[in-house]
Amino acid sequence: MELGLLSFADRHPDPVTGEQVPVADALAQQLERIKLADELGLGFYGLGEHHIADYAVSNPGTVLAAAASITERITLGSAVTVLSTEDPVRVYQQFTTLDQLSRGRAELLAGRGSFTESFPLFGAALEDYDELFEEKLALLLELDRGNPITWSGKFRPPLENAHVFPRPYGEHLRISVGTGGNPESSVRAGLLGLPVVYAVIGGQPERFAPLVDLYRRAGEAGGHAPEDLHVTMSAIGLIARDSRAAKDAYYPYWLETMKYGSRARGWPVPSRAEYDEWTRGATSIFAGNPEEVAERLVTVGRLTGAKR
Repeated sequence: MELGLLSFADRHPDPVTGEQVPVADALAQQLERIKLADELGLGFYGLGEHHIADYAVSNPGTVLAAAASITERITLGSAVTVLSTEDPVRVYQQFTTLDQLSRGRAELLAGRGSFTESFPLFGAALEDYDELFEEKLALLLELDRGNPITWSGKFRPPLENAHVFPRPYGEHLRISVGTGGNPESSVRAGLLGLPVVYAVIGGQPERFAPLVDLYRRAGEAGGHAPEDLHVTMSAIGLIARDSRAAKDAYYPYWLETMKYGSRARGWPVPSRAEYDEWTRGATSIFAGNPEEVAERLVTVGRLTGAKR
């Protein structure tokens, strides 16, 4: 199993100290972490896209381009690019540029976004949430097939014999689909033969096993070989030498994240008892000592067939 890290470059006020990291420092810290991840041999580092004050990264491609110049092996990706509110042509150019800078280490993780601040900011209608993503993903894949491109759709002007540059470093740009557990997203990714990335926020990871099965069955129906259907599972947590210390230290930060999600999306705020339950055994919050977390990784891989 390949191991990697994801970050939203979160700069919420620290729930313990009350301090808030300046944007410049938060970005510098991200570059330091990406460089260290590369040196330690991790396979992937992904940056999320947000457009509000408590997150430092609104354009993952820009920060990842800076990271490309100080790394050698690690794959650099978005986590996710909110494709529904982007122009696929511009996004494709940004990530093929990153792919050239990094000599083939770019990955575009496309998603609909779990937060919606980009919709009013870029003039997209929330009622078109699903249709926007479906159309823009189709255009993104068409762009990757090669020049020239002739295309028309509902949400942007048509393309007629267009040539889009730069092209990827290799034959194709790595494109994957991120989802929080929507069955339609699993089916879409499978039918298209795209790698899928599941964001596991809480609960038991085995609840994603039916979605992975749905993804694989859709992939088979779409004519894709099983070995070409790639599953990534992402989770949150903290690793420390002492298991109890890791869980106790992580709790206030986890709780702040859950409160933010509750305000933004109407989720109920989980209790401390639920947190304690979710950090025991084969659960989706990877807080504990290295041996404990490694054991959970093995379990998740066995339950889902995840390769990352």
